[in-house]
Amino acid sequence: MKILKKALLGLGGLIVLILIALISILIVDSYQTSFLKLKNQPAAGLNNYMIRNVNIIPMTADTVILNSSVTIKNGLISSIGDTLNRENLAEIDGKGGFLSPGLTDMHVHVWDKYELGLYLANGVTAVRNLWGQPMHLRIKKEVMEGQLIAPLFFTSSPKLTGPQFIGDDNVNLVAPEEAKEKIINYKDRGYDFVKTYYGLTEELFEAILKQADISKMDVVAHPTPEVSYDYHFNSLITTIEHAEEFVQQPLNYQLDTAKLNEIINGYVANPHATLSPTLIVYYNIYNMLQNENILTSEELDYINPLIHAIDSEAQFDRWNSTKQEDSTVTKRIKDQHDFHLLIIKKLYENGVNIVCGTDAGIGITLPGFSIHQELEFYKEAGMSNYEVLKTATINPSKTHAFLTELGSIENGKVANLLLLEENPLDDLKTLQKPNMVFVKGRKINPEQLSLFKEKAKNRNNLIATALRYAEYLIVER
Repeated sequence: MKILKKALLGLGGLIVLILIALISILIVDSYQTSFLKLKNQPAAGLNNYMIRNVNIIPMTADTVILNSSVTIKNGLISSIGDTLNRENLAEIDGKGGFLSPGLTDMHVHVWDKYELGLYLANGVTAVRNLWGQPMHLRIKKEVMEGQLIAPLFFTSSPKLTGPQFIGDDNVNLVAPEEAKEKIINYKDRGYDFVKTYYGLTEELFEAILKQADISKMDVVAHPTPEVSYDYHFNSLITTIEHAEEFVQQPLNYQLDTAKLNEIINGYVANPHATLSPTLIVYYNIYNMLQNENILTSEELDYINPLIHAIDSEAQFDRWNSTKQEDSTVTKRIKDQHDFHLLIIKKLYENGVNIVCGTDAGIGITLPGFSIHQELEFYKEAGMSNYEVLKTATINPSKTHAFLTELGSIENGKVANLLLLEENPLDDLKTLQKPNMVFVKGRKINPEQLSLFKEKAKNRNNLIATALRYAEYLIVER
């Protein structure tokens, strides 16, 4: 008995030491991202001032308001004009630059706070996180309370799937009553909207939509083949995700323009229907097939270490194994990407609302940087720079109620702004290096933006990320 007692005490002590070590890792990770805390960013403490000597791109029309000023009070735009009363406000000299609304990425996967800095450094001042986990509720709380310098942060629920689509990243529903309980729980805990995913049956989908309507929660849909694609035009669904799902579901992997026109007609017949294309995440399959050294490239240092070690490598191995077995796969992927550009062209020409989303944070799709590649694809599809910029500014404001005060420079709107060297209506590349970023009126200087990139590139938080994911598995599954 004495030996057993000693063994149990030893085991208990070991467990305590392990728990202390794990908690210490999370504390250290939190400390290492404290550079994002408002109290550590004195330049961002002020949100009342006048920005003068700027050319304003309001995004309410394809125009520029030359040689003007903007007054910001308590993080909101209070007045616009060239003869504003200074009201004893601090001033920022725009030096003849261009003032544009901040960008919104409507489809991201956030794994740590470092990524919040990456989004800001790339001019993204609002994100819609599409795979909700407990850590995202904590991030949302800190952002809402003004503790963090970060993009405005909105998060979906965990991904809801049917009983057959098994995976540790999904919440598998079996019965309609279970779906109802999940939605009520997500609403109570603070998730902003519901994410439906691949594999939902019509019965489960109907239960989700019904309860989401009762609970006043929007629904964002990754199309499921268990129902027709047209089913996703339901007015209770706020956005439909992924242009690639046109091909993989209703077109049955055939690049059929005649059938494509039928889907486009469905969008036109349902004016509320909005697409978030995420072209870059699919194009990155082509990048992996083309570049055998991509996993060791410097740019992938910006991917979360756990995602790099698990998801990036798994996707690379999958597609390169396919390439060994099928020599035509690279061409087929590129052909489908080109077909995605045709989809965007047809949607745009028919007046369908398109919102910029990247699917950043998974595979090799970089947080922040990827939005610029996504926007370039829209331009390649035939959209003007103004129409391209709309997808990441004014268009998202037409979707969720929580986005209505973003996306344009107008009195009363949230002062999420970019001060740019050149006019993005002439050259979209100027969006890649903003001179200043403003989030709810708080100014972030170029030095801070460079620091955000450096911190993200050099982070080493694999274990901390794994612990937060373990929390998700325990709490949500």
